[in-house]
Amino acid sequence: MLEGKGVVEETDMPLKMQNEAMAYACEALDLYDVCHCRSIACHIKKEFDKNYGKGWQCVVGSNFGCFFSHTPGTFMYFSLETLNFLIYKGASS
Repeated sequence: MLEGKGVVEETDMPLKMQNEAMAYACEALDLYDVCHCRSIACHIKKEFDKNYGKGWQCVVGSNFGCFFSHTPGTFMYFSLETLNFLIYKGASS
């Protein structure tokens, strides 16, 4: 397990959710190879959808750009191992 080795870059998520995001990322890295970013992202998204309702988005990779709107209190960008993780719940219009 890799818990505690992640670096939070930006977030507005409550600490409890941040800890869960890191735990799910670690869990996914135990299940999938780092080159399977889609499977890792899917694992994290499904856990957040299950625990906090539908509408979560997750991006995993080593080099990506993004621009998005999110529901306040649901955004986290962190790195773990060689990957970067972006988790957020989309803003309703």
